[in-house]
Amino acid sequence: MLWVKAFHIIFVISWFAGLFYLPRIFVNLALVGDVAGAERDRLLLMAGKLYRFITPIGALAVGLGFYLWFGFGFSGGWLHAKTLLVLGLVGYHLGCGAILRAFMAGANRRSHVWFRVFNEVPVLALVAIVILAVVKPF
Repeated sequence: MLWVKAFHIIFVISWFAGLFYLPRIFVNLALVGDVAGAERDRLLLMAGKLYRFITPIGALAVGLGFYLWFGFGFSGGWLHAKTLLVLGLVGYHLGCGAILRAFMAGANRRSHVWFRVFNEVPVLALVAIVILAVVKPF
Protein backbone atom coordinates (compact mmCIF):
# COMPACT_ATOMS: atom_id res chain seq x y z
CA MET A 1 0.00 0.00 0.00
CA LEU A 2 2.83 2.42 0.77
CA TRP A 3 4.20 2.07 -2.79
CA VAL A 4 0.79 2.84 -4.22
CA LYS A 5 0.44 5.81 -1.89
CA ALA A 6 3.91 7.09 -2.85
CA PHE A 7 3.16 6.89 -6.58
CA HIS A 8 -0.25 8.49 -6.02
CA ILE A 9 1.46 11.47 -4.37
CA ILE A 10 4.11 11.68 -7.13
CA PHE A 11 1.43 11.69 -9.85
CA VAL A 12 -0.70 14.22 -7.97
CA ILE A 13 2.27 16.60 -7.62
CA SER A 14 3.11 16.21 -11.31
CA TRP A 15 -0.50 16.72 -12.38
CA PHE A 16 -0.81 19.86 -10.27
CA ALA A 17 2.43 21.25 -11.70
CA GLY A 18 0.82 21.02 -15.13
CA LEU A 19 -2.49 22.44 -13.92
CA PHE A 20 -0.60 25.40 -12.45
CA TYR A 21 1.44 26.06 -15.59
CA LEU A 22 -1.02 25.42 -18.44
CA PRO A 23 -3.33 28.36 -17.57
CA ARG A 24 -0.19 30.52 -17.27
CA ILE A 25 0.49 29.72 -20.92
CA PHE A 26 -3.14 30.68 -21.64
CA VAL A 27 -2.46 34.10 -20.06
CA ASN A 28 0.40 34.61 -22.49
CA LEU A 29 -1.63 33.34 -25.43
CA ALA A 30 -4.40 35.80 -24.58
CA LEU A 31 -1.84 38.59 -24.47
CA VAL A 32 -0.45 37.83 -27.94
CA GLY A 33 -3.95 37.42 -29.41
CA ASP A 34 -4.92 35.57 -32.56
CA VAL A 35 -2.26 37.18 -34.75
CA ALA A 36 -0.17 34.49 -36.42
CA GLY A 37 3.44 34.55 -35.40
CA ALA A 38 6.33 32.62 -33.94
CA GLU A 39 5.48 33.52 -30.33
CA ARG A 40 1.88 32.33 -30.65
CA ASP A 41 2.96 29.15 -32.43
CA ARG A 42 5.56 28.42 -29.74
CA LEU A 43 3.02 28.97 -26.94
CA LEU A 44 0.46 26.72 -28.66
CA LEU A 45 3.11 24.04 -29.11
CA MET A 46 4.09 24.27 -25.44
CA ALA A 47 0.47 24.18 -24.26
CA GLY A 48 -0.39 21.23 -26.50
CA LYS A 49 2.61 19.19 -25.37
CA LEU A 50 1.97 20.01 -21.71
CA TYR A 51 -1.70 19.04 -21.96
CA ARG A 52 -0.84 15.73 -23.64
CA PHE A 53 1.82 15.09 -20.98
CA ILE A 54 -0.33 15.80 -17.91
CA THR A 55 -3.45 13.99 -19.12
CA PRO A 56 -2.16 10.45 -18.46
CA ILE A 57 -0.44 11.67 -15.29
CA GLY A 58 -3.78 13.03 -14.02
CA ALA A 59 -5.50 9.77 -14.95
CA LEU A 60 -2.89 7.81 -12.99
CA ALA A 61 -3.24 10.13 -9.99
CA VAL A 62 -7.03 9.74 -9.96
CA GLY A 63 -6.87 6.01 -10.67
CA LEU A 64 -4.41 5.34 -7.85
CA GLY A 65 -6.49 7.51 -5.54
CA PHE A 66 -9.59 5.44 -6.24
CA TYR A 67 -7.54 2.26 -5.85
CA LEU A 68 -6.40 3.43 -2.42
CA TRP A 69 -9.96 4.32 -1.45
CA PHE A 70 -11.73 1.19 -2.65
CA GLY A 71 -8.83 -1.23 -2.26
CA PHE A 72 -7.99 -0.33 1.31
CA GLY A 73 -11.32 0.93 2.59
CA PHE A 74 -10.63 4.48 3.70
CA SER A 75 -13.79 6.20 4.84
CA GLY A 76 -15.16 9.44 6.22
CA GLY A 77 -16.93 12.54 5.05
CA TRP A 78 -13.59 14.21 4.34
CA LEU A 79 -12.93 11.60 1.65
CA HIS A 80 -16.22 12.30 -0.10
CA ALA A 81 -15.50 16.05 -0.04
CA LYS A 82 -11.98 15.41 -1.35
CA THR A 83 -13.38 13.20 -4.12
CA LEU A 84 -15.78 15.95 -5.18
CA LEU A 85 -12.88 18.40 -5.38
CA VAL A 86 -10.84 15.92 -7.41
CA LEU A 87 -13.75 15.39 -9.81
CA GLY A 88 -13.94 19.19 -10.10
CA LEU A 89 -10.24 19.20 -11.01
CA VAL A 90 -10.89 16.57 -13.67
CA GLY A 91 -13.52 18.95 -15.09
CA TYR A 92 -11.01 21.81 -14.86
CA HIS A 93 -8.46 19.70 -16.71
CA LEU A 94 -10.95 18.85 -19.46
CA GLY A 95 -11.95 22.53 -19.59
CA CYS A 96 -8.29 23.39 -20.17
CA GLY A 97 -8.38 21.04 -23.15
CA ALA A 98 -11.41 22.87 -24.55
CA ILE A 99 -9.70 26.23 -24.02
CA LEU A 100 -6.58 24.95 -25.77
CA ARG A 101 -8.66 23.82 -28.75
CA ALA A 102 -10.29 27.28 -28.87
CA PHE A 103 -6.86 28.93 -28.93
CA MET A 104 -5.72 26.58 -31.70
CA ALA A 105 -8.82 27.48 -33.73
CA GLY A 106 -8.28 31.20 -33.11
CA ALA A 107 -11.62 31.33 -31.28
CA ASN A 108 -10.59 32.48 -27.79
CA ARG A 109 -12.70 35.38 -26.54
CA ARG A 110 -11.43 35.61 -22.96
CA SER A 111 -8.96 38.18 -21.66
CA HIS A 112 -5.62 37.58 -20.00
CA VAL A 113 -7.20 38.85 -16.76
CA TRP A 114 -9.83 36.11 -16.90
CA PHE A 115 -7.06 33.53 -17.31
CA ARG A 116 -5.15 35.00 -14.38
CA VAL A 117 -8.19 34.34 -12.17
CA PHE A 118 -8.80 30.94 -13.81
CA ASN A 119 -5.19 30.07 -12.94
CA GLU A 120 -5.97 30.28 -9.21
CA VAL A 121 -8.61 27.52 -9.20
CA PRO A 122 -6.18 24.60 -8.81
CA VAL A 123 -4.33 26.46 -6.04
CA LEU A 124 -7.53 26.78 -4.02
CA ALA A 125 -8.43 23.16 -4.74
CA LEU A 126 -4.98 22.00 -3.62
CA VAL A 127 -5.25 23.87 -0.31
CA ALA A 128 -8.67 22.37 0.38
CA ILE A 129 -7.63 18.84 -0.65
CA VAL A 130 -4.48 18.84 1.49
CA ILE A 131 -6.40 20.13 4.50
CA LEU A 132 -9.08 17.47 4.02
CA ALA A 133 -6.52 14.67 3.59
CA VAL A 134 -4.30 15.67 6.52
CA VAL A 135 -6.70 17.16 9.07
CA LYS A 136 -9.73 14.99 8.18
CA PRO A 137 -12.10 17.53 9.75
CA PHE A 138 -15.20 15.34 9.38
